[in-house]
Amino acid sequence: MPDCLFCKIVAREIPAQLVLEDAHAIVIKDISPKAPTHVLVVPKKHIDRLSSTDDGDAELLGRLQRTAVAAAAKLSLKDFRLVTNNGRGAGQSVDHLHYHLLGGRPMEWPPG
Repeated sequence: MPDCLFCKIVAREIPAQLVLEDAHAIVIKDISPKAPTHVLVVPKKHIDRLSSTDDGDAELLGRLQRTAVAAAAKLSLKDFRLVTNNGRGAGQSVDHLHYHLLGGRPMEWPPG
């Protein structure tokens, strides 16, 4: 998508603080962290949101979770929260699927 912020970051047209990269995703520091550790797991493939996925995306979705686990290990997080927002009403501010990996403090429940 030509105007997608995360697509531009994946293409290295916009700088970001890269934490990890693999064949399917990048992990970058969130610019407005909500925890001591707050990074985003962003697929390289543009998908608007989780509800836009289909059965053909099942492998990618699993790989994104494995990438999150690898990022947590790299960041020395034993306990962490992994969450995605689906749509504006849920707090999604960029129309490109991404997961928030948060850690470094106790997480409350319910989250919001």
